[in-house]
Amino acid sequence: MNTLFKQTLTASVLSSMLMGTAFAAPAEAPPAFIKRVADGLITRLKTDHAKLQNNPAAVKAIVRQNLDPYIDSQAFTRIVMGTYATNQYSNAAQRAQFENNFRETLIENYGTAFAKYSNQSYTMRPYKETGSKNPVVTLDFNNNGEKIPVSFQLADKGSQWKIRNINVSGIDLGLQFRNQFAATVKRNGGDLDKAIANFQPDADAAVKKK
Repeated sequence: MNTLFKQTLTASVLSSMLMGTAFAAPAEAPPAFIKRVADGLITRLKTDHAKLQNNPAAVKAIVRQNLDPYIDSQAFTRIVMGTYATNQYSNAAQRAQFENNFRETLIENYGTAFAKYSNQSYTMRPYKETGSKNPVVTLDFNNNGEKIPVSFQLADKGSQWKIRNINVSGIDLGLQFRNQFAATVKRNGGDLDKAIANFQPDADAAVKKK
């Protein structure tokens, strides 16, 4: 798989998972919701491509303006922290600090990949309604003839859809980051505050697990 494209794709979907509140009503079908989010991001990347070169601030602005509104960041934090997200191991302040650190680290490390976007496209797989409270919509991103499947798991938050987890090429990113965080806690002797401060999620390593 093209490493640059894979990094760009991972950056986009991970950054999208880490922030904000959503405004999509549940009445909107899951495939329509994901298409709207994906098309909005791609349109912005195409429009501002020249501005993104060597401009981290512009990249971050795209993330915040086009992806923030659609993400269940608290759910993603719980997935990645795993058992450490329970009251037995952490308090609300620690979980909030983890969420903030995790978001900023990913944006900083992978945001520049947006600037390398080169007009990739996607197709949507047929959607099957299963009645699940966490429907899954899958897109195949096309890169020089190679298809990279990305599955978005959604949650109905009462009046809106939000993205709560993602799977790239059969790899559950939430689970991979959970394993990385658990290893960080171990390296820091079980000190959760130190682990939260030192955690450096490695998206590239996560998508290479398969």
